[in-house]
Amino acid sequence: MSLSETPGAAPDPAVAGPGRVPAAALAEPERRVRPVWTAGVVLVNVGINAAFFGPLQVLLGQQAAAFSEEDKEAILALVTGAGAAVSLVANPLFGAFSDRTTSRYGRRVPWVVFGAVLGAAALIALAGAPDVAAMTLLWCLVQTGCNGAYAAITAAIPDRVPVPQRATVGGMAAMGQTVGILIGAVIAAAVAGNFAAGYFVCAAALLAGVVLYFFKNDDVQLPAQARPPFSVAGFARGFWVSPRRYPDFAWAWLTRLLVNVGNHMVTLYLLFFLKDAVHVKEAQGIEPEFGVLVLTGLYAVMVIITSVVGGRLSDRMGKRKPLVIISSGVIAAASLILAIAPTWPGALIGASVLGIGFGCYLAVDFALITQVLPAALSRGKDLGVLNIANSLPQVLAPLIAFPFVVLWGGYVSLYVAAAVIGLLGAVFVVKIKGVD
Repeated sequence: MSLSETPGAAPDPAVAGPGRVPAAALAEPERRVRPVWTAGVVLVNVGINAAFFGPLQVLLGQQAAAFSEEDKEAILALVTGAGAAVSLVANPLFGAFSDRTTSRYGRRVPWVVFGAVLGAAALIALAGAPDVAAMTLLWCLVQTGCNGAYAAITAAIPDRVPVPQRATVGGMAAMGQTVGILIGAVIAAAVAGNFAAGYFVCAAALLAGVVLYFFKNDDVQLPAQARPPFSVAGFARGFWVSPRRYPDFAWAWLTRLLVNVGNHMVTLYLLFFLKDAVHVKEAQGIEPEFGVLVLTGLYAVMVIITSVVGGRLSDRMGKRKPLVIISSGVIAAASLILAIAPTWPGALIGASVLGIGFGCYLAVDFALITQVLPAALSRGKDLGVLNIANSLPQVLAPLIAFPFVVLWGGYVSLYVAAAVIGLLGAVFVVKIKGVD
């Protein structure tokens, strides 16, 4: 687990440097953020996720087929696998870069803009990639830019949002992510097989998403005196956050990993589940691909609703752990519904329940993890390390799911296993002591 104290971090997060210079950028926020600021954060998340998921859902596959119809699966696996590996590194790395930034525009804004520009430029270049090697390299650059922007905008929330408002804003950000995924799907569908045009539209969405935040960001400059001296060894050591010293951080990382692994196991083989277990074409006259679209849309609508409602409810209650535990349990219940009722109505209910649980989880768990960060000086890096628990399940879930589907009982055992893994995430939340 990429879970020490940030080298050189000041003992008092509001005061730093040899001259004890006040560092407003490191103080715990107390003033509620304005709606326009929240809207800027939401739009950045919309742009990033549109730029991610338009290619991932359709465009990269179409481009892979254009290079070789026979080898399209292998090409797509190579490109997306390389991009996923880059995302594991880019998120904490750019978070750490933003922590140390002393620009007059603040710590986060330069990296949001840089990431968006890099990602958009790479998307545009990807439209004309001459071969698979160039396609792979350019998708890795898209991942680098988008993860850089995401690391910075995520860290901006605990920088600027007071704790009593944090789940509400986190829920709005989660809503933005889900809307971005839907927009990416719409873009991919609208270009009707012209993947080059799709990349251009995704690039435009990414750049448009950062405009409002750039002008209404309220980012605070970090004084140079507040930044600890740089050393390569110290910078590298900073990515290890000791579970013994910061147990709440470690438990938050583990619970997020488990819940996301369970969620990915549910969605990974959804197309094949509808085709081979539900038999939607024979029973309902529905093409499995259309069934996936229906279930994904239903899931997304529920995520959008419950991320906002769950975040507001958590802030009003002043509680995080109960809602995280309940929402994790709801996610597990969705897995069991699919295991017990492998039918089209069962799939509709399961997708709805999964969206209800995961939307609330996204909002409230985000607020919880911002309250277990070791130091204000390293918020970006530490959130980047926590975000590995979002990316790593994309690698782990297929490895765990495959033997269940092929060797150990098929989809029933797969979804029961997903429920058990998700419930472990709920159980371990009680280990977090510093947050109610």
